[in-house]
Amino acid sequence: MTAPRLAIADLSVGASDSDRSFRLEINRLEIAAGEVAGIQGASGTGKTMLLEVLGLLRRPDPGSTFALTTPGGTVDLAAMWTKPGIRVAAPALRGRHYGFVPQSGGLLPFLSVADNISLSQKIAGRVDADWQADLETLLGIDRLRRLRPDALSIGQRQRVAVARALSHRPDIVIADEPTAALDPENAAGVMELLIRAARGGGAAVAISSHDLDLLDRFAMRRFRLELAPSQDPAHVVSQLTEMQGEQA
Repeated sequence: MTAPRLAIADLSVGASDSDRSFRLEINRLEIAAGEVAGIQGASGTGKTMLLEVLGLLRRPDPGSTFALTTPGGTVDLAAMWTKPGIRVAAPALRGRHYGFVPQSGGLLPFLSVADNISLSQKIAGRVDADWQADLETLLGIDRLRRLRPDALSIGQRQRVAVARALSHRPDIVIADEPTAALDPENAAGVMELLIRAARGGGAAVAISSHDLDLLDRFAMRRFRLELAPSQDPAHVVSQLTEMQGEQA
């Protein structure tokens, strides 16, 4: 594998209330530019927490290693959380280096397809009309660019969300159940286009999905979240491990 774009080692993050504590542990996770990591796990194993950590929405525990390498250099994301300017630094890094594909698409209803897609470019300060046009053509939405989201099918809205996530050429793409609302045929099409477009833009991609049959259809490294054996149900630990020899 080439040098990792996203590198994590010995990372943990936890949450607790009066009845229960939960801790997520990642021994090692590295994703290179153009590489796709498929993440699976049963409900309650911490997939949402993992994506929040990867997406700079949740602070990892002290002592974690968490770094993002871009063409402009390496950012120590773990150290970033210890600095007082985190409320400004984290959103700025997300806007410039990350692309997100949520389950529901998350499009702004008052903007056209074209304006939804270009929004991430404007936020990142990286306007590129040619790349946006290429994405729209690749994803089959070039004839929809003047429409608003309420005029689109669910599959079309999800393809627009993929284009928006990729239009500013992010270094990291995080897709949270990106095909959950789609029928099998559309799900496979959107997944194929997401992976192809992300690789074309040089992004490292993390995809969380319950649809294991769909993940099996594409070449990617696979990771599984599983609860560690425990005698105490009030203290739950989930661990991320790579599924050696099980990649598609």
